[in-house]
Amino acid sequence: MSQDFTIPSFKLPGVLSTIGAHLPQWPHSLALATALNVAARVGLLPADSLAQLADRSFVVEVLDAGGVASFTYRDGLFRPLLTVPPAPDLCFQANLSAFLQLLARQEDPDTLFFKRELSIVGDTELGLLVKNMLDAIEWPPLPRLSPFQR
Repeated sequence: MSQDFTIPSFKLPGVLSTIGAHLPQWPHSLALATALNVAARVGLLPADSLAQLADRSFVVEVLDAGGVASFTYRDGLFRPLLTVPPAPDLCFQANLSAFLQLLARQEDPDTLFFKRELSIVGDTELGLLVKNMLDAIEWPPLPRLSPFQR
């Protein structure tokens, strides 16, 4: 009998956050900006909404991993920022499990926000725009994970 895989809520050990915070953060920014550009190119992100992100700064902080990614959207591309802006237009903070639950569509941003597992700080209108963009993404179906697949 096949069961859907669910991502449990978890928190990485504190030592990982301590170590992660001392590592260079620009690779996270580069990886996230690249992934967002691919998502935009294949049509997962609505082009009309992307224009509203122009020249705004964004930060995504994975609290329990000590990782921070910062980027902007300019001239039709997501571009990594090599340093974290002191006052980004929008900042998302959560533990790794919350971000994974969002990506897997197991939880929505509102639920995580009200459970205090996701913090969204900055421009409220921009936050709603990004939330609506994420909600509108139609992910391609992923194969089911089962230890008994043949």
